[in-house]
Amino acid sequence: MEPISSLSRPYIYTTVKGASGSEQVEIAFTNLGAEPTEGDWKPAEWASTTPEGARARILIGPGSSVVLPDGTYLMWVRVTGAVERPVLPCGSVPIT
Repeated sequence: MEPISSLSRPYIYTTVKGASGSEQVEIAFTNLGAEPTEGDWKPAEWASTTPEGARARILIGPGSSVVLPDGTYLMWVRVTGAVERPVLPCGSVPIT
């Protein structure tokens, strides 16, 4: 992912294979090498669906519920379905 300025407020997207887009979805950001704790999770939303899955998104930056200081973070997505609740790493997010 290209670096994102800590002054901007963009949506960040991730695709979840097998998701229908009707499940509850949350996103967390952690330091590299760390797993999210319960307090790290923020509500996200589904942006679109495809035959392969659904795209989740969350707004980050000033004025949003997720403000990240300069650094590199690991993004996680958690999908809560009727039975399953996968927690998936999504890759690094560099903030400058």
